[in-house]
Amino acid sequence: MTATLMTGLAACSSGGQSDAGYADRESTSAAGAGSDGAGSDSRAAELDRQYSGDAATGDAVTGTSASKARQPAIERHVISNGTVSLVSADVAKARRDVQRIVDAQQGTVSEENTQTDDEGTATYARLVIRVPSSSFAATMLELEKAAELRQSQLSSEDVTTQVIDTDVRVRAQESSLRRVEQLLARASSLKDIIWIESQLTRRQAELDSLKSQQAWLSDQTSDSTITIDIERKHAAEEGKEDGDAGFLTGLRSGMSALGEFATAMATITGALLPFAIVLAIFGLPVWLFVRRSARRRTAKEPATP
Repeated sequence: MTATLMTGLAACSSGGQSDAGYADRESTSAAGAGSDGAGSDSRAAELDRQYSGDAATGDAVTGTSASKARQPAIERHVISNGTVSLVSADVAKARRDVQRIVDAQQGTVSEENTQTDDEGTATYARLVIRVPSSSFAATMLELEKAAELRQSQLSSEDVTTQVIDTDVRVRAQESSLRRVEQLLARASSLKDIIWIESQLTRRQAELDSLKSQQAWLSDQTSDSTITIDIERKHAAEEGKEDGDAGFLTGLRSGMSALGEFATAMATITGALLPFAIVLAIFGLPVWLFVRRSARRRTAKEPATP
């Protein structure tokens, strides 16, 4: 019995590395090897010949062509990521425009960070959105028009082979687990039960890991990630866009110079004002006293004969 279980478990391992159908035939052949090994081998060979397209048709070229004609087109699986940097004089309005685009594309905002100044006005916003991969390109184009575009980047990674390989490995591991469970149900000795359960635990952990990878690939390929940065445009940047020549530029320069002159005069006046106050307080009485003394001397002087 132990030898039969060991042989069956070996067949399960072989089935985990190949397709499920071949593994089932291998397990069946191994289980019956003690009673009728030659008959099982001939039966397996007969089944191989029966289900071989070349042997059934006798025409390898025609069979291969027909197989290729029936083969469905491979669905491509791509992970797409994008980054859009925008500048706007009104960050809050640009943020609302981005939200409208996300809602129109049936996307979601997975992360958001907004910064404001002392007056509560938004100065910076960062959003991470998820949109369906089918509308990734259209969403990128719409976001680039939401405000003044500073930078736009996108990247794509084709993971079709990885998705197919993971799906095949999951199916093979599930089939292997079912066969190990069947062996465990037929086990009679405690030694066999303990050993088979350890194999079952190990293969279950491998299956869980494969399913986690499968779920991650499904999430990344079904939805694309786009990061949007919105910065507030400063007045210096607005003036720079208007150019360095023209009537408005000269007017702005003149107003700026006038303002600087007025600021300088106000600064000088403010600096001299305390001295003027002190001079008025102490200088005015002295001036009045001197003036009165001069008048008295003039009145006392005798008239000239």
